[in-house]
Amino acid sequence: MLSFNTLSLVLTALVSATVSGASSPPKGARFYSVTDTYIGPSFLTGFDHQTFGTDIDPTHGRVNYTDQAFAVSKNLTFTSKDTLILRADYTSVLNASDPYGGRNSVRIQSKKSYGTSVTILDLRHMPQGCGTWPAFWTTAILAFDFQMLLTNQNMHIIAWPDMGEIDIIEGVNDVGPNAATLHTTPGCTMSSANMIETGTLTATDCNAYVNSNTGCSVKSDKTTSYGPALNAVGGGWYVMERTSNFVNIWFWARNDPLVPAEVQNGSGQVNPAHWGKPMANFVNNNCDLSSKMSPQNIIINLTFCGDWAGNAFSCSGSGMQACINYVNNNPSGFANAYWDIAALRVYIPGCSASTTLSRRSLDAHHRMHQMHDIRDL
Repeated sequence: MLSFNTLSLVLTALVSATVSGASSPPKGARFYSVTDTYIGPSFLTGFDHQTFGTDIDPTHGRVNYTDQAFAVSKNLTFTSKDTLILRADYTSVLNASDPYGGRNSVRIQSKKSYGTSVTILDLRHMPQGCGTWPAFWTTAILAFDFQMLLTNQNMHIIAWPDMGEIDIIEGVNDVGPNAATLHTTPGCTMSSANMIETGTLTATDCNAYVNSNTGCSVKSDKTTSYGPALNAVGGGWYVMERTSNFVNIWFWARNDPLVPAEVQNGSGQVNPAHWGKPMANFVNNNCDLSSKMSPQNIIINLTFCGDWAGNAFSCSGSGMQACINYVNNNPSGFANAYWDIAALRVYIPGCSASTTLSRRSLDAHHRMHQMHDIRDL
């Protein structure tokens, strides 16, 4: 049996450890709690189908973005309890003489915008096919600067890229691996010397007005990160964490044993500090991310040809016109041009009340067992 002095020392140590643990989170912890979950039908209420009417697609693609009613009626947008499908038409031959025509497709944008946050996409399949240009990305919708209006100054329209763009998944013509990219106004550059990542920095200047809007870009180190290779393994998880100091992007394939359980299981709280190196780590050493990146909306879309896919096209002939001809005349080539999304979750900083309560209950449970252990000594 323990002496009174020994028991006092043990109890003092336990109390000290308990108090210390309650007041100090794990070193480097960055806790986020889920704020929005989009699964199946909730995409139809949480996102808008974007159309451009008689205006040309911003990327000059051979595409016609359809509204929600049309997309649902033609199964270009389909939802079930745990699935969202966004796809292109793959049955119609297009009228080559219509310069404003294009293959029917879908572009959706979240109603909400997000600043500091973690976004997790559980993806089963992404569009593939010659001429395709799919993207999962964020940017701010056009807005009016009402502060200037209220002060009787000239109203200023805030337009792209004034508030930045973050490309999480993007590529063309089935060419992998994935590229993660930032597009900003002038005065934002990246250096591999400052970036802790598994990917490779391939372009350093984020300025959208130079280098044909290449942006600052990181190429994934994983061959399964894009297109047919990603689809062959059943997809995976793409994650973005953005703060005023950095933008991190991770990818884990469906068969990757290292995917964090909280990402795989859609947990109510996540802590990216324990996930290891991201694929891309954009930092603010030579870029004031707090001024270059405003709160942004999430966009998922599929276009064809356009400024990138068209100029890089080499599947059947080469160049923009060859791409347009292919898109016009080969509908069956787009049978696999679809997104299959299991879930999209957005997390914001902090611990949820339920998580805090659960931790307190767990701490009390541990303390009770510790007291029992001491009593039995």
